[in-house]
Amino acid sequence: MPPARRTNATMDVQTLAARLEALGNESRLNIFRTLVRAGPEGLAVGEVQARTGIARSTLSHHLHKLIGVGLISQRRERTTLYCVVCFEVLDDTLGFFQAECCADQGIQEESAA
Repeated sequence: MPPARRTNATMDVQTLAARLEALGNESRLNIFRTLVRAGPEGLAVGEVQARTGIARSTLSHHLHKLIGVGLISQRRERTTLYCVVCFEVLDDTLGFFQAECCADQGIQEESAA
């Protein structure tokens, strides 16, 4: 059985909207997907560039947008900069929708009665 997700049903809707907006760009979604697939160790920026084919200057712009909304972080090891998905933030983002699922179902049934 997979581990239970920690959800945050009270997440600020503006925060959620900013995260979804960042992922609403095809290039950023591709970058994020690449990093999710890489797992918790992340990838060096050069490897992200190689896997996505996005020009380095454009990649930097997109990475900063994802960092700005908390979806990824970066760490430096000597001269190499790594990008890592913030899986807790991803879980909170997805968990928001899971927590909202069917929340008004009882209200609709009461209104119909």
